[in-house]
Amino acid sequence: MSRLTLYKDNLTESTIVSNQFIDEYMKDANDAQIKIYLYLLRMMSSNLPTSISDIADKFNHTEKDVTRALAYWEKQNLLCLDYDEKGEICGLHMKSASAPAREAQIVPMPKVVPTPVTTAPEPAPTRNAAPKPAPPSFEKPSYSLDEVSAFKMEEETSQILFVAESYLGRTLSVVDVKSLLFIYKELKFSTDLMDYLIEYCVGKGKREMRYIEKVAVNWASEGVVTVRQAKNRSTRYEKLVYTVMKALGRQSEPTTQEADYIQRWNKQYGFSQDVILAACEKTVLAVDSHRFEYTEGILSKWHKSGIHTLNDIKKAEEAFQNSKNSRPASKPNAKPVNTFNNFSQQRDYDFNQLERELFSN
Repeated sequence: MSRLTLYKDNLTESTIVSNQFIDEYMKDANDAQIKIYLYLLRMMSSNLPTSISDIADKFNHTEKDVTRALAYWEKQNLLCLDYDEKGEICGLHMKSASAPAREAQIVPMPKVVPTPVTTAPEPAPTRNAAPKPAPPSFEKPSYSLDEVSAFKMEEETSQILFVAESYLGRTLSVVDVKSLLFIYKELKFSTDLMDYLIEYCVGKGKREMRYIEKVAVNWASEGVVTVRQAKNRSTRYEKLVYTVMKALGRQSEPTTQEADYIQRWNKQYGFSQDVILAACEKTVLAVDSHRFEYTEGILSKWHKSGIHTLNDIKKAEEAFQNSKNSRPASKPNAKPVNTFNNFSQQRDYDFNQLERELFSN
């Protein structure tokens, strides 16, 4: 991944975050998007070099996460992205958050040699470059009152209006209805997907239609068209999933299978994050591969044995050690039979042996 050339409208000697960014933009962005934007401001103000891979390493994200965050801020008109002929990002134009919102322009760039970040004038477009296609803008039309009334009268959509009012606990305003009309007509959400969208946002404590609309746009830009896709996406991006992925040494996006494991540990087995992380710690000490399977073995045995808290784990380990200390000396090379497996001491076994140990009792 090449270095990024960053340039901005005016040079300052310090990192300044505008009040409008804090008041208007920050509240709707996630942690990764905010971190990356502030980091770009920091690097820009100090004329320091950076790249997508550097940012990913800095915040323990994937390069795809960084690219997604940059695309988000481009949609918010806070920056413009430049692309080389391969369609890779090679430059950023930071805009002022306090300035009136402008439509972001993607400036095609020829292939560049990786260089440190410098302040530079905005490059002119070239005809030979092949810019990466911009994501759909999903621009919201200015609906008339007649269009709103017609939408409210449709048999299929009248139900979603009722569902929305039930979830939000209030009568929908004209602005609210226009947002739902946009999601239905322009984003082409089915009524089932709209139902789940509202349920999902309200479940996160977000009842503002502006927030619901932004989530809908994000889903549409990622190709989410069914309730199942939306559920898989929301599951994969839950904070617990990423916390466990990091604890098991995984830096990539969680697969559906990995997310399913973590959801089972939390939802089906009923383990808190602390207990799951304790199992992850034992796994990392024991094996270098098959870590999800090994962690599943630990938590499955804990669940069957009635071990549900950190205190339960401590008592079980103490009981195991007491049993081990009181056991008479065994013959050379004899393998003891354990009532509680000390997983952190099994690091020399291969995975097949570990699997047999996990399910032997």
